[in-house]
Amino acid sequence: MLTLDKIYHAAFVLKSVARKTDLIAAPHLSEGKDLYLKTENLQVTGSFKVRGAYYKISQLTKEEAAKGVIACSAGNHAQGVALAATSMGIKSVICMPSGAPIMKVENTKRLGAQVELVPGAYDEAHDRAVELQEETGMTFIHPYDDELVIAGQGSIGLEILDQLPDVEAVIVPIGGGGLISGVAFAIKSLRPDVKIYGVQAAGAASMYKAFHDHKYETLDAVHTFADGIAVKTPGETTYEMISKYVDDIVTVSEDEIATAILTLIEKQKLISEGAGATPVAAALFDKLPIEGKKTVCLVSGGNIDVNILSRVITRGQVTSGRRADLVIALADRPGQLRDVSEIVSSCGANVVGVQHNRSDGDMDITGCYLRLELETRDAAQIAEIRTRLTEAGFNLIDKNAVHY
Repeated sequence: MLTLDKIYHAAFVLKSVARKTDLIAAPHLSEGKDLYLKTENLQVTGSFKVRGAYYKISQLTKEEAAKGVIACSAGNHAQGVALAATSMGIKSVICMPSGAPIMKVENTKRLGAQVELVPGAYDEAHDRAVELQEETGMTFIHPYDDELVIAGQGSIGLEILDQLPDVEAVIVPIGGGGLISGVAFAIKSLRPDVKIYGVQAAGAASMYKAFHDHKYETLDAVHTFADGIAVKTPGETTYEMISKYVDDIVTVSEDEIATAILTLIEKQKLISEGAGATPVAAALFDKLPIEGKKTVCLVSGGNIDVNILSRVITRGQVTSGRRADLVIALADRPGQLRDVSEIVSSCGANVVGVQHNRSDGDMDITGCYLRLELETRDAAQIAEIRTRLTEAGFNLIDKNAVHY
């Protein structure tokens, strides 16, 4: 059974391994909210996962250590297990979903683990890891549903209370639930008045459903770019702990996560992966009653693939009104493009892309479609441009109705 003493012991063991990551004030992140960021994205492996993995492996017997360890992970737990096992001279095998970000796969190999890619999502990687564990007798290091792993993650809760003694609320990402279980247990044991909130991606809301339906359940599928929390089946131990120690769980959309990542880059100069940005998304989009409360957003990791990051930045720009696509049906005659450009320019927007289409079957035979990609300040500026174009007699149409 998890105890506060075990979490304190984990914190002691981790002193020489895991960083006590900074807790930084973020007063300009969201107007009217007193936010702080616990920057586990700056942890030694780019994620909090090294805490639980290292503590679990450090407690193995000599016989267990000699046989090696096996784990399943979308990437962050894999790197934590690899670093911990290699540093102790223990063999490690990691089963990872075939769609895991290349960076996470390569980093896991670099840290000394043997990697097996498994078709499917996290749950399929888990099933394969269990199969290999039964064949080899290696010790299975569960990413979240393990008392010692949860104790390691709970060391973050102790750090938050030390760094911000008057904290009033903590927002934590949830995948399988190991992180929030440890953090909630540690904080509620010492400061039961502090609110603990969980956040999941709307497309992978297994613990959200279990929490609100008051029953343990599994999703048929998950759909989110936040691979670190793309879990179909929550942990059984973590479900029980979350039901007891967590005040509420909410969900955020993919667009909201993308906006949070972009906001962290622009306003805090921090890179977060999708999972790590979910607490910030919940704060930005008013998902929780945190106005006037000193609130910590736990940025759990920063291991995001650069190709995904590029797409996320673009999506975040669209969601926040920083980028817009307009399609205009024009009569194909001289001067039309000039007139459109003058209106866009006078509104202060920047044209970054132009497409001219004369071949769509739905347009007039003498017409064309003009598609503009714009850099804008906000949604109000986009609305002004649309109004000015319409008032000038231009016909704006649904961009999804045009085939380029």
